[in-house]
Amino acid sequence: MSRARVEGVSRGYVETSWGQVHIRRAGQAGPAIVLLHESPLSSATYAAVLPALARGARAVAIDTPGYGMSDGPPARAEISEYASVLLEVTRTMGLDRIAVVGVHTGASLAVQMAVQAPDRVTHLVLSGVPLITEEQRAEYLRSWAPEVPIAPDGSHLAWAWERYERIWSGPPDLLHLGATTLLANLQDYHLAYNAAFRYDPRPDLANVRCPVLLYTAEDDLLITSDEEAVVLFPDAQLERVPGLVGQLPLRIPTEFAARVLRFVSAAASR
Repeated sequence: MSRARVEGVSRGYVETSWGQVHIRRAGQAGPAIVLLHESPLSSATYAAVLPALARGARAVAIDTPGYGMSDGPPARAEISEYASVLLEVTRTMGLDRIAVVGVHTGASLAVQMAVQAPDRVTHLVLSGVPLITEEQRAEYLRSWAPEVPIAPDGSHLAWAWERYERIWSGPPDLLHLGATTLLANLQDYHLAYNAAFRYDPRPDLANVRCPVLLYTAEDDLLITSDEEAVVLFPDAQLERVPGLVGQLPLRIPTEFAARVLRFVSAAASR
């Protein structure tokens, strides 16, 4: 993905109790929409989504602490603590009422934000709510995000590329984004991953009071979780995007933005 400036998108930092959190923002009017990425990516995931959202909303994409250009969390922090810091970011920015969009780890963070601040979170758009078994949880914690040393022969570089070839598929520019973003935070990339694997969202779903859209690729790694989650939320709908394996903000950014805007606008008018 090019690092050229995207017209209408500004970048900056918000001071928090965990240090500086990096954000990208666009739009001057309309509902506030907060965008949370999957691990171990960054707000660059939404670089092409932000200008499209800005046509009808004030959109903010956040680098989860420890990823992108945000300062890191404590050595071990839980999803509830990450969510509290993200709510702190939005309060500092003066965003009192927010719709929250989250993919995978971002979906867990969004659910926790809605539970912690039900008076502030107006809508959720989620992909990959991790409703996994205890056996799956243990296996993910064991093997999904291993600590990888910086190898003298550079083999860690090939490992990152091969990882995204295996779990994403797709064009080289997409694999390049995944691999390089991981490598930029290699020594701590596992922290939020493992926080997400330790978090069981099931008890929280019934306590989410806002409308929920599960907007998911039909071949997403967590599609069966979203199919289970839709019946556990009090007010949710599921929409599958055919022919894709995931990463909707990267693969179909304009369509993604349009769907988010339609949902937030329709839900607000009910």
